[in-house]
Amino acid sequence: MGLSHDDVREILRIIDESDVAELRLQTDGFSLYVRRGDVAASAASQGRASAPQAPPAGAPSTEPPAATTSSGPPAAAPSSAPAAPPAPRDDGLVTIASPMLGTFYRAEAPGAKPLVELGSRVEPDTTVCIIEVMKMMNSVPAGVAGVVQEICVKNSELVEYKQPLFRVAPA
Repeated sequence: MGLSHDDVREILRIIDESDVAELRLQTDGFSLYVRRGDVAASAASQGRASAPQAPPAGAPSTEPPAATTSSGPPAAAPSSAPAAPPAPRDDGLVTIASPMLGTFYRAEAPGAKPLVELGSRVEPDTTVCIIEVMKMMNSVPAGVAGVVQEICVKNSELVEYKQPLFRVAPA
């Protein structure tokens, strides 16, 4: 069973709109693992115990391997709590946030001119960057009319869902 980019987007949208904290979907040749926020805290707040689980075989892992001791089972890996979101600024600028997790690109192709620069005028439908997810390139529209005042991410950097990408002075 193959999933299209739209299928994955729809799955992520449904997860985002639900109380699901963790999802693991695996088929022949395809594996999707999604975890929202601090799963242990979420499970504890709902009265459930949460044991660390290894990602499916072949899936990339972002956590370091558990430490081992010669006298017993592996020790738990240190928890990497998600970074607190930056405090909202009251400077009148509008933040263009990442609509998804992926790799941020300022240009449509390597070596091409960036889509926007500091001082660029944008309209709501102006493409400001590309985010690559699973080898699919996704255009990100500004969503606001104004002038780019800040570029918050470096080219080819991984971005999180809702991470600030640009700050725009609205027109």
